[in-house]
Amino acid sequence: MTGTTGAARHHSPHADCVADAAGGLTFDIGGHDPGRTPEPALVLRRRGADPAEEVRLPLTPAAEGRLRAVLPSTVELAEGHWDVSLGDRPIEPGVRDLRALVDRAPERSGPVCARVPYPTPEGRLAVRSWLRPRHAEAGDLAFGGGGCTVEGRLYGAELGAGAVAEARWGSLVREAPVDGGEDGAFAFTLPYGPLAEPAPDKQRMWHLWLRPFAGAEPVRIARVLDDVWDRRGVFVYPEAEGAGFRAAPCYSADNELCVRVVPVPAP
Repeated sequence: MTGTTGAARHHSPHADCVADAAGGLTFDIGGHDPGRTPEPALVLRRRGADPAEEVRLPLTPAAEGRLRAVLPSTVELAEGHWDVSLGDRPIEPGVRDLRALVDRAPERSGPVCARVPYPTPEGRLAVRSWLRPRHAEAGDLAFGGGGCTVEGRLYGAELGAGAVAEARWGSLVREAPVDGGEDGAFAFTLPYGPLAEPAPDKQRMWHLWLRPFAGAEPVRIARVLDDVWDRRGVFVYPEAEGAGFRAAPCYSADNELCVRVVPVPAP
């Protein structure tokens, strides 16, 4: 459970957020001006959308003079970052109870819907949303032998003959065979050496995909089924060094799994 405090709360509305395991969010809003005409809805606007895209959530009275808005899991929220406001006033983040998001296990048939409220660098409340008809959820990673082993679970598709993991950088593709298990579980081992061929002269960011069976459309491997909206500074993995390079898994700004390869100058 996380939260923020500050003197600015006395001047701006703020919202405590509670997440449920189905993907719904409840916003309890305080700090609004009781002398001002009540706003009819809490507004979520998708950042960078063109044309503008917004979702309006009706406000109802709650305890201690607060207002409440509910985003049910059944209301679709397109993938992206949604800024939260009360009319024309941004909302500041309060306590965020996201315990129900940890180790979520949606229906395997998909789609996968994930929403994580978070504080922006400017101290405003926003929601990161993922909505994917097919999804490969990254799980545990293990290291050794000049590579990494990735475990995970597939949603919205089934593993079959010829399943492979793909590492992509530009037009280059490197493959690794995939082992399947029960309930969509998968695992593969990706050696770093082929990702450093030809020898790198700058950083390469290889994006990881799962092709469920021969000829199937690939599915992006990411980790979104918990309470972390940006994994880049949170999940840091050990580097392995090879001939003229270092490599390690990492996550993108969209929580998608990658492998970063950087050149190592000759001594």
